[in-house]
Amino acid sequence: MSEKYKLLKNNRKISTLTDDELLGWYIQSNDALYFGELYKRYIPKVYGLCLRYLNDTETARDAVMDIYQQLITKVLQYKITNFNAWLYSVAKNHCLHIIRKGESTTFIKIDDAFVENEDIFTLFDVNSTKEETDALEHCMTTLSDEQKICISLFYYEEQSYADISESTGYETGKVKSYIQNGKRNLKICILKVLDKNWKR
Repeated sequence: MSEKYKLLKNNRKISTLTDDELLGWYIQSNDALYFGELYKRYIPKVYGLCLRYLNDTETARDAVMDIYQQLITKVLQYKITNFNAWLYSVAKNHCLHIIRKGESTTFIKIDDAFVENEDIFTLFDVNSTKEETDALEHCMTTLSDEQKICISLFYYEEQSYADISESTGYETGKVKSYIQNGKRNLKICILKVLDKNWKR
């Protein structure tokens, strides 16, 4: 063990190291203290990403811990030049794997009552981050006029399908379709924007 390594460990100056230094020290020493410090810096990002994909707080928290356990050994097997981008890829793939596993056994019937009261589309929540709010505002501009109007009335004005139908002249079935398709398009757009921001 080098004197520099002993000095860092004994003085607990781990927090002063850069990401690259922490990764290098972990690979050199195999001391989880270094990787723990590195991963801790990215937990908010990893959790945010998992929550967006998995849409469940408990599942997202479990995913954060599972990803950590995977990375403990994975980082020793790869030559990583950009930890931020590499971690993003690993975390995203882990979430997609969870989703694929669940698709074969999970089916949710979307009926009027569920849609009227759903809380899944949390980006309209007042507790959304500025990054999420900015992404939402941008992606709203990419929707068709019909989708934009119906989603705005449904989520911002809290109008029912019947109310929207009456105020816009769209058939109720069309209103449902505009909201569902618009919501899907928003999610796709928002994930792309947030993914792009992550990689910066």
